[in-house]
Amino acid sequence: MSPETASPARLRAVEVSGDARTVEGPLRGYHHETYVVPLPAAAGEAGAAGSARWKCREPRSGLLWFDRRCFVSEERLLSALHGRITHVPDVFEFDGLHLQRFIEGRTLGTLHGAGRAVPPELVRQLVRLFGETAAVTWQTLPVERLCHPDDRPADGDSDGFMERLVCFTERRVYEDNLPRFGSLFAGLGLDDDGFTRLRKHVAGLRERPFCLLHADLHRENLIVDADRRLWTIDWELAMVGDPLYELATHLHLMRYPSRQLRQVVAGWRHAVEAARPGGTYGWRQDLDLLLGYKRAQSVFTDVVREAVSLGRAARSPGPEVALAAARLHGVLSAAAPPLGLESVPGPAEIGTALVRWGRAQPRDEGPPPGRP
Repeated sequence: MSPETASPARLRAVEVSGDARTVEGPLRGYHHETYVVPLPAAAGEAGAAGSARWKCREPRSGLLWFDRRCFVSEERLLSALHGRITHVPDVFEFDGLHLQRFIEGRTLGTLHGAGRAVPPELVRQLVRLFGETAAVTWQTLPVERLCHPDDRPADGDSDGFMERLVCFTERRVYEDNLPRFGSLFAGLGLDDDGFTRLRKHVAGLRERPFCLLHADLHRENLIVDADRRLWTIDWELAMVGDPLYELATHLHLMRYPSRQLRQVVAGWRHAVEAARPGGTYGWRQDLDLLLGYKRAQSVFTDVVREAVSLGRAARSPGPEVALAAARLHGVLSAAAPPLGLESVPGPAEIGTALVRWGRAQPRDEGPPPGRP
C-alpha cells in the first residue's frame, strides 16, 4: 500500500512502529480502524512496553452508534482497573498516544462458537470477572464520566437505570434513524408505540446496588491466551448500573446451551452476592424482563445493521436479502413479547420490505464502513 492510498490510521501506525513491515492490520472491527504494532526498541527499554505488541487505532468516521457510553476514555478506565480486574490489557503512553496492549491469543468465539458450551475453567474465570466488576463502585473509580450528573440514576434505582437505556434506544437508535430507515421500520411493523409497551414490560425492577458493568461481554471480547488465561477486552461500552443487566447482556450475547446457562447464572449469583451484597436481589423475577429489553433493543440495531450491510444488494431479491430476512425474522419473533407485537411479518414479507427500502435509496449509496 502506497503512502498516497494509506489511511490516516495506518500512517499513524507506521509512524508509531517506525517500520511499515511490522504493522499488522487493519483488524476486524466496527468502531475503530485498528493496527497492531511493536514499539521501537527505545520505547521498549522504558520497561513498560517490553516485547509486547500494541494496538494503534483511530475511530471510524460516519458510524451508526447503538450503545450508550459512560466513560470519557477506555484507556483511562483500563488504567484504573489494573489491580482490581484480572487480565485486562495494559495501557502504555507513547509519543502522546495511549496504546492498549494487544492480547496474543484467540477469541473465545473462534475456539467455541455461539451456542456451544464453554470449557469449565474458562467459565470459572468469567464468574471471577463478575465478582470483580461487582466490587467496583463509581465512588471508588477515579475516571471521568460522560453523562451529566442529572442524567445518572441514584445508586440502586434499577428502574431509572433501565429508563435511561430505553430512552437511548428510542432517541438515538430509532428516532435518529427515522429519516433514513423509517419506511423500513414501518414495513416491519415497528413504531414508537413499541417503546410505550416496552416501558410497561420492564417496569417495576427491584432495587440492586450499582457497580461497574463491562456491558458487552460476548465471545469476541474474550481472548484465550496460550496459558488458557481469559482476557477481557473492549471496555468501550462500560458503565455503572444494575449488576443484573450485566448478566442479561452476557446471556443474550453468548447463547449458552441451556444446561450451561443455568450454571453460569448460579456462578454469577454467588460471585456477585459475595462482592456486592444485595446485588442479586430479585434476580428470578427481573432477569427475564432485562432479557426482554435486550431482545427489543436488538430489533432496532439489527434492522439498521442488516440494511446497511446489504448495501446495493438490497435493491433486488436474492440470496443475501433472503438470509438477512431470515435473521431479522428470528430477531423480531424473539422481541414480539416485550415490544407487544401482535404479529411478526414472515421472511418473505421482510425481504420485500428490505428490497422496497433498498430501491428507495440514492443510487450512489456506498458500501457500509463495516459491521461488528
